[in-house]
Amino acid sequence: MPVISVSQLNRYVKGLLEGDQNLAAVHISGEISNFTHHYKSGHLYMSLKDENAAVKAVMFKGHASKLVFKPEDGMRVIVKARVSLYENTGAFQIYIEEMQPDGVGALQIAFEQLKKKLAAEGLFEESRKRPLPPYPNRVGVITSPTGAAVRDIFNVLGRRYPLAQVVFCPVLVQGEGAAPSIVDAIRRFNAIGAADVLIVGRGGGSMEDLWAFNEESVARAVAASAIPVISAVGHETDFTICDFVADLRAPTPSAAAELAVPDARRLAAVVQTVEERLESATRRQVTAAGQRLELLRSKRCLSAPQYYTEEQAMRLDYLTRRFASAAKQPLGVADRRLAAAASKLDALSPLKVLGRGYAIGYGADGQVLDSVHRVTAGDRVRLRLADGTLHCQVTEIGEE
Repeated sequence: MPVISVSQLNRYVKGLLEGDQNLAAVHISGEISNFTHHYKSGHLYMSLKDENAAVKAVMFKGHASKLVFKPEDGMRVIVKARVSLYENTGAFQIYIEEMQPDGVGALQIAFEQLKKKLAAEGLFEESRKRPLPPYPNRVGVITSPTGAAVRDIFNVLGRRYPLAQVVFCPVLVQGEGAAPSIVDAIRRFNAIGAADVLIVGRGGGSMEDLWAFNEESVARAVAASAIPVISAVGHETDFTICDFVADLRAPTPSAAAELAVPDARRLAAVVQTVEERLESATRRQVTAAGQRLELLRSKRCLSAPQYYTEEQAMRLDYLTRRFASAAKQPLGVADRRLAAAASKLDALSPLKVLGRGYAIGYGADGQVLDSVHRVTAGDRVRLRLADGTLHCQVTEIGEE
């Protein structure tokens, strides 16, 4: 019996497995475990298991890139795969070509996964949503150029607020290139500030039809927009990721147009009411002012102004006389006090004493002589009399 190598064995078994047409395309249901996403290569590695067994599986990048949801451990799936053997390790495994959730649809799972991810980042928080401008000058519309949605939006905007300029950017809203088309339109509006508010949406449809508005790229473009965004996707019961991220969600495209602009007719009615109230208030103020004017005109100061000036002149004369009288009284008292003080001062004046025959002697040092001991015989002294000064020499000193 011939001896073969391990490589020959593995190659032979692989050939048997791949040569079996029953194993070329099998559909297998199972639960994902040991899931690994090899980010550099894009390949997915996992195991599929049931209650009694498990099998290794790989999904190469070409097939994995077509998935709309992210596989994860514990998820039950149905896969289409071919059965083979990895020669290097001799591992029996399946190569997955298609995968779909077992039960809930793939799009629904992808929707919930992205919703959970963006919510965790805070993109749905009310605190980050911006108010819409009350009176926009330009309204940007991003939708398909065909269909009822664009006609409804234009009709409502023209009817409600013809003052606003409508800036329309046609995009794809369904199919492979829809999401990049919507993202590019939002970015272009923001790059040149082409609108004060944006309406992004389309008419109703299936989940597949609306899927462009569930794409992560569209959600992030709406969240990053500096221009407030109204999401108007589908009908009232349709919800997309775009609805949660936008600053405001409208149940329909028509409702979005109504939310984007005020009602011009209602504004005109409000302005008319304000005008009427202002006119009425002005009339009341004019009437009241006229009444006050008539009252003032009846005052004597206006009807006979000379009476007021004459009365004030009389009062001035009266006050002048009182002031003069009051001023004289303290002056008379002051004069008498001054005369008395002057009389006392004159009586105490040294000149008065000198006038009665007395004299003041001054020594050679200029000091007043108050004792004979301040001088000696031969000293020169001065005698101050009432009418002059005598310069004398002491010849004899007599002490008493």
